[in-house]
Amino acid sequence: MAQTLLKRVSVNHFNMLQIRTKATLPQLTFEYKALEPTISRDIMEIHHTKHHNTYVVNYNNTLEKLQTAVAKDDTATIISLAPALRFNGGGHINHSIFWETLTPSSTKRSGDFEKALVENFGSFEEFKKQLSSASVAVQGSGWGWLGFNPQNKKLTITSCANQDPLYSTTGLIPLFGIDVWEHAYYLQYKNVRADYVNAIFDVINWDAVSKRFADASA
Repeated sequence: MAQTLLKRVSVNHFNMLQIRTKATLPQLTFEYKALEPTISRDIMEIHHTKHHNTYVVNYNNTLEKLQTAVAKDDTATIISLAPALRFNGGGHINHSIFWETLTPSSTKRSGDFEKALVENFGSFEEFKKQLSSASVAVQGSGWGWLGFNPQNKKLTITSCANQDPLYSTTGLIPLFGIDVWEHAYYLQYKNVRADYVNAIFDVINWDAVSKRFADASA
């Protein structure tokens, strides 16, 4: 019974995680100071080595407990571990995408991705306005997302609370997310989330976002 439940949990809630594989903290492709002045060195270092790493550690610890519970056919414990897996696993997924789609270099959107933005939002500026609004409007902590809907092949803007992973929560394939937890900006932008959200567009890795779009829409 426990094995069957685990399969259901992995499919319905954690299907972007390899549930039996431990997570590892990804290395950044740039130095912590590289995104200044948009994002300070201190924020990047704390965000990566403290916050993201904590999600990795907690996910791995929870995974060990889950594996033990499965071995013992302990259904009650398996069920009780689901929220921790979702929160910490989601935190790992979200941040891994976040680092991948940031860069200090100048990048351009691919022609196909630019065309999709215009078709879905009218213009890049309108897309930026809508994603910014969704991100700033998150109550408490969470993420603003640009996702690809594999059902209707359209780009969609939405938000998720806390560390809920986009795909498992909405069925949208994540292309780019804006982290609006206070730890992502407060040391530099204080309580003015809108300034941080507006500034982050200066360091988006459009090459990476374009590739994610190409992969999702293939």
